Amino acid sequence: MSDHKMTTVELYASWGLGIVFSLRMLGMFMVLPILTTYGTQFHDANETLTGIAIGIYGVSQAIFQIPIGMLSDRFGRKPLIISGLCIFAIGSVIAALTQSIWGIILGRALQGAGAIAAAVMALLSDLTREQNYTKAMSVIGISFGVTFAIAIVLGPIITHKFGLQELFWIISILAVLAIFVTLFIVPSTSTQIFNRESKVVTSNLRYVITDSNLTKLNMSVLCLHVLLMSSFITIPTQLIQIGWLAHEHWKVYFFAMLMALAIATPLLIYAEIKRKMKNIFISCIGLMLFTETLLWAVNNSIWVLFIGLELFLIGFNLMEAMLPSLVSKQSRAGYKGTAMGVYTTSQCIGVAIGGGISGWMLGHVGPHGVFLFNVLITLAWFGMSFSLKEPLYLSSLRFTLKDSAEKFPLEAYLKKQEGVFDLLILPEEHSMYMKVDDQVINRATIENLLSK
Repeated sequence: MSDHKMTTVELYASWGLGIVFSLRMLGMFMVLPILTTYGTQFHDANETLTGIAIGIYGVSQAIFQIPIGMLSDRFGRKPLIISGLCIFAIGSVIAALTQSIWGIILGRALQGAGAIAAAVMALLSDLTREQNYTKAMSVIGISFGVTFAIAIVLGPIITHKFGLQELFWIISILAVLAIFVTLFIVPSTSTQIFNRESKVVTSNLRYVITDSNLTKLNMSVLCLHVLLMSSFITIPTQLIQIGWLAHEHWKVYFFAMLMALAIATPLLIYAEIKRKMKNIFISCIGLMLFTETLLWAVNNSIWVLFIGLELFLIGFNLMEAMLPSLVSKQSRAGYKGTAMGVYTTSQCIGVAIGGGISGWMLGHVGPHGVFLFNVLITLAWFGMSFSLKEPLYLSSLRFTLKDSAEKFPLEAYLKKQEGVFDLLILPEEHSMYMKVDDQVINRATIENLLSK
């Protein structure tokens, strides 16, 4: 068998954890397009509190995701994943039983507190070999995009047929299914690998937070999710004002998402292969600025809403796929896990800000004011994007070192190799991290060099 062919354990780990991640995110996203339209049925509900209910999970997820990842080092990956899913399920049950918007807010906060992403990534690292970790990560990435597309279509359909509280019951069942997948499909391991590419290292935080390019990417994902929350708080209410009933909204989302994926996917491939990510990145923000300006300038037009939603989803899908890749490319060798941890926290903060502020603005100044707020956010983001450096198109690699490895001779030897751009050797962790141009040098070549 090829050393780079995924083993049965690696396949079960990749697809099993991909399913766990998808079931949880499906529950989070299905509520997004319908809470503003159906949430008025709850006691004390208004636009502000509905916006908080949509965005509150971002606050709790931002608070708990890094600590839960660290706790998984001490108490084990699976116990923390299962605990997080239990908290998520409890939050869903509370939301299903409540008659008050405050209960929805509490339930959504608990859903976010079950922040298992870091523990999932750590377990994936434990169960896959270095040469196959990128493949396994791609499964998780694909599952995220597919889940989002399915969720915004399924949410309105299920809610119309069964009701909003029943939707939360279904979400709790999805969490229970994820627990069963974790227990019976995802392999177990007694070995925990300290992999700086998949976990947050506190000593690396200062570099990540102060690096200007990473900061711009973190601000970018924050802005992107402010716009996402704002769009799905405002557009459903406008569709209703124009005459589209809430149970018909899934048709709009389905065709818009289908077209967005069809357009965004080849553009993403082009950006990566032709090494034009900065150009596509800036173009996406420009597209979003045009979209938000159009939605702000033209009111009560069904075609403007359709076009605006379509353009937004094209930009969103491109950015959601490009940003993690850019973070990986911009981070130093051995700093990727910490960079991704800060990135994900910024994403959650964007969710919280977008939900809270957009809900309040919708209630006090209406959709016109929300879209103006979006224009200003996107304009600032657009201006910032021009100073982002074109990334080096490098791959991150990790190698396990033998006990006999000596740092300085090995470091000097490898730095002489063409295609090696960054290197971090940590004999005490039996690890070596590299940033390489895989068009010049690849893992197999480096493994041959290490074996000499």
